Amino acid sequence: MAVVTVVPADAPPVRYKGRIWVRVGPSRRVATAQDERILNEKRRHRDLPFDACSLPNCPFDELNRTTFEGEYLPNAFAQDVLELNDRSYEQRLAACRMIAAADNPAPTVLGVLTIGNSPRTWLPCAYVQFLRIQGSEWGDPIADEESIDGTLSTILRRLDEKLKAHLSTAVDITSEATERRASAYPLAALQQLARNAVMHRTYENTNAPIRLYWFDDRIEIHSPGGPFGVVTAENFGRPGITDYRNPHVAEAMKVLGYVQKFGIGIATAQRLLAENRNPPAEFVVEPNTVLVTVRRCP
Repeated sequence: MAVVTVVPADAPPVRYKGRIWVRVGPSRRVATAQDERILNEKRRHRDLPFDACSLPNCPFDELNRTTFEGEYLPNAFAQDVLELNDRSYEQRLAACRMIAAADNPAPTVLGVLTIGNSPRTWLPCAYVQFLRIQGSEWGDPIADEESIDGTLSTILRRLDEKLKAHLSTAVDITSEATERRASAYPLAALQQLARNAVMHRTYENTNAPIRLYWFDDRIEIHSPGGPFGVVTAENFGRPGITDYRNPHVAEAMKVLGYVQKFGIGIATAQRLLAENRNPPAEFVVEPNTVLVTVRRCP
């Protein structure tokens, strides 16, 4: 005789013989990978985001006070506000989420990424691997290679410098009455896509860097970490659909001047590419990585 178990309509998901079962209306079915991802996120909804977690064994003096007080604070708060504020150094760090708390000055992931002396010591994945490949195939000669690391501000600044150094501009003086300068790629679009990768990548449970590979005919940006939260493979890049794996990193990038508005980076990049006569950026979205490919202007 079969055993029938009556399960209330509001019953939580249960695991039976290694499978997770979920209630869907009056029926019940085995959870899909998407169901499990949503369930895991719901279980962790009260947890701190990873960028606000403290790093075990990281000493307080890993945080650079000069960088914090000379670079970050003046961008985060108006000078008159800082002058009137009588908080201690530790209290200011805690208010900016650089440490766990004023009475528990353990550096957080955000603190190490933003004002750390050596972020890769504590987060080995916190860098960008840049390759300029002479050709369009893997195995073609490498013209330039660099591991770009340091604080968020240092990485973003050096990445901008690298993009500018490799952008070539052609001058057209024959097709129109006045000369027209055309770049193979619009710099601002590349900046948007590269900064998106830094903002949205996962820093948790991985040693993989962001990889930016510049071929003769295209640029590929590989970012560790797939869709997060309300973002799925199906709606990825759709205007108005955004979520933040690293909300405090996103806020720090805005404070430092590398982000003006949230949620429009991809749309802005696509518009700039179209204006420059480049094909639209192509996205390959997988559970643990996102690849964006930008094709050279014809």
